[in-house]
Amino acid sequence: MQSKFAFSNIFIIGLVSLFIDMSTEMVYPLIPLFLTTNLGATPAIVGVIEGIAECTASLLKVLSGYIGDVYQNKKKLTLIGYSAAIVYKVFLLIATSWTGVLAARVIDRIGKGIRVAPRDALVEESSEKNKLGRSYGLHKMLDMVGSALGVLLAYFIITNNVDFETAFLYSIIPAIIGVLMIGGVQEKVGGKRDTQKFTLKGVQLDRRLKLYLGAMFIFCLGNSSNVFLLLRAKDCGFSPSEVILLYLAFNVSASLLSMFAGKLSDKVGRRRIIVPGYLVFALVYLGFGLLSSKLAIIILFIAYGVYTAFNTAAERAFIAETAPDNLKGTVLGVYGMLQGVGLLLSSIIAGLLWDYVDPSAPFLFGGMVGFIAAIAITFILGEDRVKTV
Repeated sequence: MQSKFAFSNIFIIGLVSLFIDMSTEMVYPLIPLFLTTNLGATPAIVGVIEGIAECTASLLKVLSGYIGDVYQNKKKLTLIGYSAAIVYKVFLLIATSWTGVLAARVIDRIGKGIRVAPRDALVEESSEKNKLGRSYGLHKMLDMVGSALGVLLAYFIITNNVDFETAFLYSIIPAIIGVLMIGGVQEKVGGKRDTQKFTLKGVQLDRRLKLYLGAMFIFCLGNSSNVFLLLRAKDCGFSPSEVILLYLAFNVSASLLSMFAGKLSDKVGRRRIIVPGYLVFALVYLGFGLLSSKLAIIILFIAYGVYTAFNTAAERAFIAETAPDNLKGTVLGVYGMLQGVGLLLSSIIAGLLWDYVDPSAPFLFGGMVGFIAAIAITFILGEDRVKTV
């Protein structure tokens, strides 16, 4: 695949993510406020909602990735998955209880479960093999630009006293634009292909890959939903509009560094980017648990963006390049599934720790788990180097 075409295809995929994430993030930082202020939900309920939603999505990621590998219909699956973003907003509009919000979030995450693995596989097959980190970094950069724009719109919505229902309605517009842009994405043409039976046993997966997935799952047990960061900021004295600006700072930080971090992982190896990312996460979460000054919280949100930028592109690149050639979507689906199951457990744990121990407890727990994961991954990856062609 020619370099110019590869870049343009990845760029279009990134633009789709930009508009869909703009739509999602217009409402995401409003949801914990909507739940706790308008619907009377507790942090534990918020954790359950996020955990169930993400876990539901995760169960579809492997199946969707496998279907995309076998039938070469990644673009169609991506279209179906992104279209759920529109249905999600409609369900938010009619929600009158926290169970209604749960239903809406489940629909949204089902869409994510369908689209993520095929989309990531499309990025991989469009990329030059020695620039995989850059490709995922470009996609993540555009994704986070959309997130930042969505959060900025959420800020204007809340500061201008726009009601939640109107905000949910406006958020449908960029989702429609994003779905329409999928028509410009190109996929390698091919019918059903033979695919080896997938299993985590035996020699079909690289040993480091299996160990890495295990360590990543343990890490996810401490990496609860981002709504807890927003609730923590509110607990530390930030107003709802200031909370949204903090979330904007996180998104901008991640956007600015994502492509740089991905390209750097192509040059120096994945381990030298992934491990520092996990260490940053551990320090950030410990900071949220131990610090409460407004300046500290601002710095921690920016640093959380650094962690996101460092890990997302390099981690996906490592998974994609280590997976078998005809099962890349499937393995990326396993990766997403483990993240979703971990998020379910971690969000339930975080909500219970918040309600029954202390608001700082989820972050202290997450910070310790982050350090353990960083140490484990250091040994698992060893002297990791990227493949060149």
